[in-house]
Amino acid sequence: MLMNLVKAEFRKTTTTGLWWGLMIPTVLLALGWALGTGAIGKSVMDVVNGADAEELTQLLGIDSSQWQVSVFGMARSINIATVFPMIFGGLAISNEINRRTITTTFLTAPNRVGALSAKLIVYIVWGAIYGVAIVAAVSIGIAFTSDAAALPDATGWIAMAAVGVLSSILMTMLGVGVGALMTSPIGTTIVLLLYMLILENGIQLVLAAQDLVPIIGFLPNGAVNGLTGSVAASIFLSTAGVVPDELVEVIRGIAGALGAFDWWLSGLIFLVWTAVFFLGGWAATQRKDIT
Repeated sequence: MLMNLVKAEFRKTTTTGLWWGLMIPTVLLALGWALGTGAIGKSVMDVVNGADAEELTQLLGIDSSQWQVSVFGMARSINIATVFPMIFGGLAISNEINRRTITTTFLTAPNRVGALSAKLIVYIVWGAIYGVAIVAAVSIGIAFTSDAAALPDATGWIAMAAVGVLSSILMTMLGVGVGALMTSPIGTTIVLLLYMLILENGIQLVLAAQDLVPIIGFLPNGAVNGLTGSVAASIFLSTAGVVPDELVEVIRGIAGALGAFDWWLSGLIFLVWTAVFFLGGWAATQRKDIT
């Protein structure tokens, strides 16, 4: 019975233009950011590897030819592009509730738990689909504008791809939770964008100015950025040679993991945030009158 509900949910999401309407800008944004950050990384490495800087790098004992700087662009591009699967999740569920099309689901399903479980499975899959598209677009953009030496090896690429897909899934589920709680498509979109792109970034600046950087890793945006950023920083540091402790946090900041913890702990923290909103939305939907 659950599989029938899952199939029905997939048909419901694919019969609207929302999934591909958001998939197009997702891929374009991921590709655009990857092209841009890859070009910036190449420009920086051209300067570092130039004749003027060669004497300094030799004096410091630095072999910049091993710097896989492209991972910074990959992390940043994945982070910004996952905004779209978050919006997809928020709009998909809030539109259902707002237009009362969710009523049909509840009336035809044996119970609401089964119906909501099917939705959970479907949105996890959609998050993974968006994640694969994002990673593919980012990989193409980075490979196109970066030097071969700056690219991660197969192990590094797989690690970035894995956390990229995971980040997309979690962002989608966060959007679903907020959408289920707010029920307004416009309100859901505004709140998610304002918080993830503006409000928390302002909070992070204040925390950094007050020397409270570690708190950033506990915030939603700081945690999800730390998921990809920590992996990117680890990949870079693993081949960068001896890096002074003072520069490690700078490198993590460049990767988008300022104040964040290890990737698994950042992922766990963001999973808690996702669970809070998703379970809250689940509870609210469970109690909702469908008449």
